[in-house]
Amino acid sequence: MTIYYYKAVTPGGEVLEGQFDLGNRDEVIGKLQDAGNIPLEVREADGGDSASLFAALFKRAALRQAQIVQFTQQLATLLGAGQPLDRALQILLDLPDSDKARRMLERIRDAVRGGTPLSDALEAEQGTFSRLYINMVRAGEAGGSLDDTLARLADYLERSAQLRSSVINAMIYPAFLVGMVLVSLMVLLVYVVPQFAPMFADMNIEMPLITKVVLGIGAFLQGFWWLILLAIVFLVAWLRRQMADPPARLKIDERLLGLRVVGDIVRKIETARIARTLGVLIKNGVPLLSGLSVARNVMTNTVLAQAVEAATDEVKTGGALGHALAQSKRFPKLAVQMISVGEESGELDAMLLKVADTFDVEVKNTLDRLLAALVPAMTIAMTVIVAMIMLAIVLPIMDIAGAVQ
Repeated sequence: MTIYYYKAVTPGGEVLEGQFDLGNRDEVIGKLQDAGNIPLEVREADGGDSASLFAALFKRAALRQAQIVQFTQQLATLLGAGQPLDRALQILLDLPDSDKARRMLERIRDAVRGGTPLSDALEAEQGTFSRLYINMVRAGEAGGSLDDTLARLADYLERSAQLRSSVINAMIYPAFLVGMVLVSLMVLLVYVVPQFAPMFADMNIEMPLITKVVLGIGAFLQGFWWLILLAIVFLVAWLRRQMADPPARLKIDERLLGLRVVGDIVRKIETARIARTLGVLIKNGVPLLSGLSVARNVMTNTVLAQAVEAATDEVKTGGALGHALAQSKRFPKLAVQMISVGEESGELDAMLLKVADTFDVEVKNTLDRLLAALVPAMTIAMTVIVAMIMLAIVLPIMDIAGAVQ
């Protein structure tokens, strides 16, 4: 017997955590499902030690996100064409480029041929498929519509990837520009400016304040650059530690939401994420309370996740989802109103997906506007800084030239 840790969602939307002393993971999953619960996570109780965590840090998933989307789309197509599940998996074996991915698909195929549900076979590949993915597949199996479920899941993954890609792509050029600005300033202050210091000292002239400041900064960077790097390393380590501590993470997320522009973007991204997740789950037959408990896990901002948890508690007592979300005053009013309309019309799943589409577009438009304003602003800032550095060098030289004349 092995002790297994589990986390599951009840039909009422409550998250259960505990341990079972059973023979294998399948028995644990079966026991949870027999009780009407949706398993979120099942692992050996000793699987969370430091050695396992250290190994997981460097473990690469067998399938990249783009490959998972492709795998899901193709499996949905094959199942929709009438192919049996094991035959469809056999066909997909020829697609992966890496041996690691091919071996993983072979394990999934063999497990399915042995009578294991696809969701359990996917869950056995720990770290490759998300809990949302596994729960969606499990719901599709229970409802007898695995092909439709996989098609919706592929669309969800593709849209989520597009949103993430748009955010990353929007930040590439500003990040590159900031990097080039910092490198240029470091070269000027560390290598160029200090070369003028001996000349100014030999001429024995009174240097302007701006020259003294720039030379002082250059001397500090030249002599204590290692201290700056050390401070950056400690800052990163401290931030990682704070993000791992729930109370500290809550404060950071609260402050992040309080920022005028950044907070608005985070709020829209999180709204689109949970709306699409919940919409897909409900459309796939998952009850609202269970869907809220599962969807809450995809949120990265803990403040908004707590708001969803509070809304879930209100929905349990018979409250409407739109009204419950409005109580927190954390989510955009448009999203709350659209959800309320969806509830009143009986089309909550479709309206949630429209909310996700709406805020995906808003995030993209906001990032485009920020990028359009950020690049000129950074260019002007760099020009001003470089001009000040050059002025600090030119002013003493002009004084020297005037004294010589």
